[in-house]
Amino acid sequence: MTTRPAHVEAPAPSTEPPEAVAGPARGGPAGTARRGTAGTAATDPAGTTPTDPTGASVAVASRARRAAASLPAHVWVAGAGLAVFAVAAIAPDVLAPGDPGEIDLAATLSGPSLEHWFGTDELGRDLFTRVVHGTRDSLAVGLGAAAVSIVLALVLASLTLTGRAVAAVVDRVIEILFAFPTLLLALLVVGMFGPSPTTLAIAVGIGSAPGYARMIRAQLHAAADSGYVEAATVLGHPRGRILVQHVLPNALRPLVGVFTMSIGQSIVWASSLAFLGLGVAPPSPEWGALLDAGRTYLTAAGWLVVIPGLVIVALSLSTTAVGAHLRDRLEGGH
Repeated sequence: MTTRPAHVEAPAPSTEPPEAVAGPARGGPAGTARRGTAGTAATDPAGTTPTDPTGASVAVASRARRAAASLPAHVWVAGAGLAVFAVAAIAPDVLAPGDPGEIDLAATLSGPSLEHWFGTDELGRDLFTRVVHGTRDSLAVGLGAAAVSIVLALVLASLTLTGRAVAAVVDRVIEILFAFPTLLLALLVVGMFGPSPTTLAIAVGIGSAPGYARMIRAQLHAAADSGYVEAATVLGHPRGRILVQHVLPNALRPLVGVFTMSIGQSIVWASSLAFLGLGVAPPSPEWGALLDAGRTYLTAAGWLVVIPGLVIVALSLSTTAVGAHLRDRLEGGH
């Protein structure tokens, strides 16, 4: 007679997590294993090692150091120069605590020395102090003229996208204005409205706008002919929306560098007008006014013209170097 084997009931499955079951085998109590696992899950649900909270900032700092190390030497020098000009414009007393209008008749037309680094003018006023305190007015004219020129150029260039008839008219206007020298256009504006810092900025801005308009027009049309604009057109997006959301953002990236470059160039043009007697009038310490006042003593005290002129050239070179670097980086998509 065959004996039937006794029925053996299978053990109930454990409700403990694997770590809790395996915990004692690793030498630790199950409760400890559960607590450690829960803590890890709260910190990193994926079960990976928690990331160091300072890792992201370290990576950003590392990238910044690499970017700074890759800058050319002339860009470093130009940036340092712009920093000095910025301090002179914002807090001139830090660099030259004296009064730019203080008269010392005993020291008239003194050459550069340890006491007067840039010499003195016909009234004994310290030229270094006047140059430093005139930075703010000169930069204001340069920034204003650059803003006027870029905005006017942007408006003219944008009109060429509205239709063929309008584009043809605007193109002819740009070409006609571009045929006039910048200084001549500025002279016409100053002659009509009279010399003042505001008029000077507007005049230089109008004179510089045609050249920038041609460049911006090329950027806008290159962006308008791109694939993403064609896709937006196929999808039925309005022309204005395409212009604002797609064309302008992609075409205007290089303008950051162009605007920076135009600041120094605008100051050069404004100073040229002042040298001709059509700028800010003396006794203002604005650099163009210093050139205007110093030309009378060009042979007897040449430093009154040479030193402010060198300062203008230094600012123009600094803005051009930094602006060209920014333009190249932005055009390259960096």
